[in-house]
Amino acid sequence: MYSSLIGMVQKAQQHAQEGERVNITQFSASFRGEHDSYEITFADGAWRCSCERFTGPQYCSHTMALERMLGTMAPTCSTVSK
Repeated sequence: MYSSLIGMVQKAQQHAQEGERVNITQFSASFRGEHDSYEITFADGAWRCSCERFTGPQYCSHTMALERMLGTMAPTCSTVSK
């Protein structure tokens, strides 16, 4: 019984080190910035943020920070369809 659990834990540890296995298709988070909190989402191939700076080029410091935090699991600003 415990041997199968041990096997699952070992496999989970291996998978956790291989972020490229995960492709996030939808994501939602609250981001506490320096001046306010913002809602960030990723859906339909695009990032969105409730901050004022997000209006033009479709990225902001909050979405860029999340991309860095998520690493290979998150699409980057340059690969997101506009």
